[in-house]
Amino acid sequence: MSGCTSLCRQGVFKFVQSLRRLVFGTLSKDKVDDELEMSMVIHRPEGLDQMEATTNFTKRELQVLYRGFKNECPSGVVNEETFKHIYAQFFPHGDASTYAHYLFNAFDSAKNGSIKFEDFVMGLSILLRGSTREKLEWTFNLYDINKDGYISREEMTEIVRAIYDMMGKYTYPAMKGDVPKQHVDAFFQKMDKNKDGVVTLEEFIIACQEDDTMMRSMQLFENVI
Repeated sequence: MSGCTSLCRQGVFKFVQSLRRLVFGTLSKDKVDDELEMSMVIHRPEGLDQMEATTNFTKRELQVLYRGFKNECPSGVVNEETFKHIYAQFFPHGDASTYAHYLFNAFDSAKNGSIKFEDFVMGLSILLRGSTREKLEWTFNLYDINKDGYISREEMTEIVRAIYDMMGKYTYPAMKGDVPKQHVDAFFQKMDKNKDGVVTLEEFIIACQEDDTMMRSMQLFENVI
């Protein structure tokens, strides 16, 4: 599992870095200037109190996150093309378009081709402040491309290739002919407990919880904000 875990951790770490830059970009200003700017915000999401109750963020954190979201997406809604453009900025040495496509689908809870602030916040709440099981369920949903409740070899191969493309020349080991198959084989050897050719949510969670490296990858999210 070490090879697959190493690759997955690279992907997780780069994703954490992108989240940190997105969030810290809105938090690095002087506190007085920050308070003044917040007082001038006109457009705020509806149901802020409700979002505070249903997420793991305070109202203050939600306000700051919303400002950052509106700076990047003035319309208040992100389509896939815009999401890919924003995400590509964090991976200048690779092609993040395919991974961003899968990530967009994971955030697009309504499956309507757009991400609202509420979708964004719910995803971040799980990734940054959720329980270990919640984070693993979100990750499983990301890997389950066709949303049939299982991770197939074909889906895991697509994810592995997308991570390699995203990391570009900084990916180690370098992408060679049978490298994706090696990662997928290692993944299924560890995860597919009953050897039926697919990985269920429970198999995924159990295997991840038994793997110290994967658990450390999940903990990286806790240090973003």
